Amino acid sequence: MKVLVVEVGQQPMVKEIEGSLRSMQEIVGGYIQPVYPWREEVALVCNEEGKINGLALNRPLYDDRGQLVDIIAGTFFICSAPIDSESFQSLTDEQIERYSRLFPLR
Repeated sequence: MKVLVVEVGQQPMVKEIEGSLRSMQEIVGGYIQPVYPWREEVALVCNEEGKINGLALNRPLYDDRGQLVDIIAGTFFICSAPIDSESFQSLTDEQIERYSRLFPLR
């Protein structure tokens, strides 16, 4: 599965993962929490306990209207999350480009 990984202090990068729960937990460093802040069928998957465990703040999260929703702590990734599927899927090249622009290194 092709995802966009966003690490603290790094530019977003494309990574190929197997799509297992374990591989997703390895990326975020703990329990996963999918968040669905946009109308598009994609998920932002982060560490469920990132803030509680004091992970470094990573990027602000804005909704489709440009409103600040949250600040993500720790490494997260973005993947496709079709509503008619029980599992996450690969991003398209277009989605990778679009979400890379949403989370530049500032």
